[in-house]
Amino acid sequence: MINEKVAKLLNTQINKEFYSAYLYLSFANYFEDRGLDGFANWYNIQAQEERDHAMLFLQYMQNNDLSVTFDAIDKPSVALDSDMGVLKAGLEHERYVTALINTIYKAAAEDNDYRTVQFLDWFVKEQGEEETNATDLIKKMEVFGSDAKGLYMLNQELGGRTYSAPSLTL
Repeated sequence: MINEKVAKLLNTQINKEFYSAYLYLSFANYFEDRGLDGFANWYNIQAQEERDHAMLFLQYMQNNDLSVTFDAIDKPSVALDSDMGVLKAGLEHERYVTALINTIYKAAAEDNDYRTVQFLDWFVKEQGEEETNATDLIKKMEVFGSDAKGLYMLNQELGGRTYSAPSLTL
């Protein structure tokens, strides 16, 4: 049985994941407006991933007979004033999500809720990958972003990213 504190944290995470999708859609829109369709593609895929993460948490709660409450999704408040600023905001947000996942993990572990801990193991690994991807994108932008040809090539690279749904079995 999942305790009330862990259930509440899981429910909050559903809403945070949907917010993440909304945030990344705003990033994609920013880059689309800038004519950087590859960057837009990269963040559209990020948004799809976050939506799927929310659905995984939702399914987990439903599979454990827990009630789900949906909150309003806040409007993203990140200033979209520079390409690098957007990328850095993405990394900062991923670090925030990692902290949220860690909080749920700790609460579940303290309650000896090993089923939830096992469920969260995938998300812990996923967050490591998300932070690495965001960091790598910033590094590439630092190297290539100030050169028009380099930015073009980076945009082309990001445009080649495709989406594959997570393979987490609940």
